[in-house]
Order: sequence, then structure tokens, then C-alpha cells
Amino acid sequence: MMLYYIPLMKLCVIGTGYVGLVDGTCFAETGNDVVCVDSNKAKIDSLLAGQLPIFEPGLAVLVKKNVEKKRLSFSTDVQTAVQNADICFISVGTPPGEDGSADLQYVLAAAGSIGKNLNGYKVIVDKSTVPVGTADKVRAAIASLTKQPFDVVSNPEFLKEGAAVEDFLKPDRIVIGTESDRAFAVMEKLYAPFVRIGAPIIRMSTRSAEMTKYAANAMLATRISFMNDLANLCELVGADIDMVRKGLGSDSRIGKRFLFPGIGYGGSCFPKDVKAVIRTAQENGYELELLQAVERVNEKQKLTLVEKIKKHYGNELSGKKFAVWGLAFKPQTDDMREAPAIVIIRALLQAGARISASDPEALGEARKIFGAKIDYQEDNYAALAEADALLILTEWREYREPDFTRMKQALKTPLIFDGRNIYNSVLLQEQGFTYYSIGRQALQNRA
Repeated sequence: MMLYYIPLMKLCVIGTGYVGLVDGTCFAETGNDVVCVDSNKAKIDSLLAGQLPIFEPGLAVLVKKNVEKKRLSFSTDVQTAVQNADICFISVGTPPGEDGSADLQYVLAAAGSIGKNLNGYKVIVDKSTVPVGTADKVRAAIASLTKQPFDVVSNPEFLKEGAAVEDFLKPDRIVIGTESDRAFAVMEKLYAPFVRIGAPIIRMSTRSAEMTKYAANAMLATRISFMNDLANLCELVGADIDMVRKGLGSDSRIGKRFLFPGIGYGGSCFPKDVKAVIRTAQENGYELELLQAVERVNEKQKLTLVEKIKKHYGNELSGKKFAVWGLAFKPQTDDMREAPAIVIIRALLQAGARISASDPEALGEARKIFGAKIDYQEDNYAALAEADALLILTEWREYREPDFTRMKQALKTPLIFDGRNIYNSVLLQEQGFTYYSIGRQALQNRA
């Protein structure tokens, strides 16, 4: 393979959402000159004022630091950003269409902006999660607008919301899809600071890289739906899903991660990506029957807690007040996209119940969704006042060791519906609570 001299690189990142902002900031952290570009002027103005559009642990500190060091900047000027860059990342959204397929309009629009402003060889990187074959479409879109040389690389991200900065700085692996030795050499140099402790840089074709991202998310979604389905069976046969999980996870062929039952997965990745890969299969005349089942199980699981509530009250929920702890789809984020809390709260409101909700970070997002339909409390204990029961919908750390005496005093009745299994069933019963969870037997108040 030919060796290429690669000087200090300048990066242009198009899109300032979760992926673009985290990627751009972390690349700046290793000394690169990074410009994050977005067509949304209000978002750029907020970033220039030091206000981040997302909550992600550790991100604000790194943004502030790298802006002050003049390694990271924000702009709406895509022309200047592209022309000054050696590498252009496309990190825009790919929302699902009505048929479940990924909407590529923003990806192709970004490719068009790059093509119009290309002024020399550059590596164009698809960082957005995109269907197989997107790199070819990006290549064609750019080539239709310029005669300048360029290469297109598929470089999927594997970041977990709530741990995105840590995941980027200390990756399990780096996947680089390219048929170009020159582009691979550029990407290898870019990622060298992140793999010093031995994480592999895996080179493959662009189409294989695109499929790898979908395959990873589909596999994790499958594990979650499998455990949720199994948890429901455990309740019927008198088994305890927590004990089953420990026995299952101790098998080295299976491992311990993503085996926790609950009220279904949500967020910006799993629901969208499972739908997209199912649609990709259908477009190619194939049915991914297993993943279709994974999706069905997940949608059904989001209402599992509602069914427990209705059964407890004999379907009479009108006038009942429920306290909700946790609104985000997972801890350490304010993201409520596809959050089970949305489905659960809407179902309870439709049944005539009232909701008083608290979340450490997601109240602002919840207000956009529910408006004045529910009450919002900054303090989670305040949400309990005169509530008939407490619902745990997100497993934030601060909910794990609460003051149970204070909780009993605030609630009308000592009743908890735990959608994340964060409490010990026997302990709750000893504290005088009636306690419902997922995949374990309900325990009645013995006080």
C-alpha cells in the first residue's frame, strides 16, 4: 500500500446534533481544527453563546475548553468550512419515513453542499446512520457537481447516549468502510489517538460498514426484546427474571450486558434503525421475521406497566393521580425520542388519570410533548404529593436509594409500579409498599 504524508488535519462537521457535536468536540480534543456547521442559525447562535442543544455528561466542559483553545468553532457558513477542511463529516439526522425507511434528504443535501464547494481532494465521511448503499448515493451526488477528486468513507458511530463522550474517547472499535487506500490512511491517522490502548481499526467495504451499524443496533434491540418477552413469561410461571438474568449472563457465550428487562427500548437509534433495516430487507425482497417480532414485542412492552396499573385498579383510573419518576428514554440524557414514558403517560391520560412528573434533565423536552396536560416537578419527592401511586419509568441513579419513609408519607397509598426493577422486592414489602415490577411476582403491602 502506498504511504501518504498527512499533515495536521482540519475538519468540517455538518450537523450539530448528538453525533455531530460529540464527534466534532472529541476530534478537537485531540488537537484537530474543527468547524461544526449547521443550517439552523438559532442552534449555532446558542452554541456560540455557550448553550448546548443537548445534555450529555462531560460534553459542555469539553466544548467550552476547545472553543477557548480555538480548536472548535461553530458556523452556518458551509462554503468556508468545506473549502478549508481536509475531511468533511456528514452527521445530520436520518429520521424514519412513513414506511420505516431512513429519510436521506438531509444526508444528500449535505452531500450537495460539499459538492458545490469542493476545491481539492477531500475525504467525505458518512457518520450518520444510513441504509446500505448510501455511500454510493453520496458519491454520485457529489460527483454530479464537481470534477475535484474525493473519496467517500462510511464510518458509523457506536455511541451510547449518556456515555457518548466516554465511548468516543475510548472506543471498543473503529469501523472504516472504504475502497480507497488514501482515504483509509487519512482516517487511520485521524483515529490513531483514540486507539492507543489497542482498540481495533477495522477496514471493510462501505456497504459492509453501513450494514455493521444496523446489525449492531438490531442485535442489541433483539436482546432487550428477548429479555422483556422472557420477563413476562417469568411472571406467569412464578420465576424471577432477575435470577434468570444472572444465570443467563454468567454464560461467557452470552455476556451480561443488555439483559435487563423493562418497559421497552426507545431513543433515537434502536427504534429507527430496526425499522430501517426491516425496510431495507423488504426493498430487496426479503423479510427479516425475527426483527419484525423484536419490534412488535417492544411496542407491546411499553404498555405492560399500564396493564398492571389497570388490573390493580380494576380498570378504573379516572381521577387517579400518578407520580412519574423518569421521562427520558434512559438515564444521563434529556432525550425523549420514542421514550416508553410517552406511551405510558398518554395511555393513562386517555384513561382519565392525572400525572405529576419529574426527571433530572428531560422536563424541558416533556413540556414540548405534553404541554399543560401534566404537572411538572423539579423535585422528585414533590411529584409524590397526594399521588395514588408512583411509576418508575427511567432508572436514574438518584432514584435508586430514596427515602422510603418520606415516600410513604407523601403518597396516598404506598404503591409503586417499577418499570425498571430498581428496587428489591422483599425490602419494599418490608417497608410496607405494594410493589409491582417486571418479570417478578407482585408483592402486597403487609403493613
